[in-house]
Amino acid sequence: MFLPSESHLTAPNARGFADVDTWVFDLDNTLYPHDARVWPQVNERITRYVMHLFGLDGLSAQALQKYFYHRYGTTLRALMDEWKIDPYDFLDFAHDIDHSSIVLDPALGQAIEALPGRKLILTNGSRRHAENVARKLGILDHFEDVFDIAASDFVPKPERSAYEKFLDRHGVDPARAALFEDIAKNLVVPHDLGMATVLVVPRTLDPFRDPTEQEAVRAPHIDHITNDLAGFLAERVSPALAP
Repeated sequence: MFLPSESHLTAPNARGFADVDTWVFDLDNTLYPHDARVWPQVNERITRYVMHLFGLDGLSAQALQKYFYHRYGTTLRALMDEWKIDPYDFLDFAHDIDHSSIVLDPALGQAIEALPGRKLILTNGSRRHAENVARKLGILDHFEDVFDIAASDFVPKPERSAYEKFLDRHGVDPARAALFEDIAKNLVVPHDLGMATVLVVPRTLDPFRDPTEQEAVRAPHIDHITNDLAGFLAERVSPALAP
């Protein structure tokens, strides 16, 4: 875990950023802090969808969601595979949220803008959701494109094919790319493919997420850990790129 004065950790044999020309960012719980209250709303909308689909009460629907997540990776994948739902209807419903709690993040915008090369968003959510959130943060214009769940044929991270489709679609050399992601297991395949990996964890515990998914996990597939993305880009990445 972090010491009180720390915000960033780097593994002894971590891959650096000197050769990186493509910067890839997950969206949810990576590009915004949990007090933006984006994910709790999405999660609640998914619960409501499951309640209506199966005629369940809220607690039962939440339990089923958790089962779907651990068995299939996402609730959407489970409902598509087993109940043949329309994924676009699901995504439209799940991402119909209030964005008023998302605040402009000038520091993050400046740090992303300063990165040399291409910037892309890789998300298990929808393009519209990613664009809406990034626009509110004031960072959308810094990104070349969004690779969403539909672009991966609704196969979610951490499945290897999701990353392979992303790399192929955008012509990305993984050995010259870095991925920023909030879920440790989603960095296993990217690291194996040759990407530099950065785990983004919350500064304070998010009560709406599983605590085990918020840990500063030290593992061979994680090169760097930060609880301050803008600070990490400005303090650790930009100096490493200076001539």
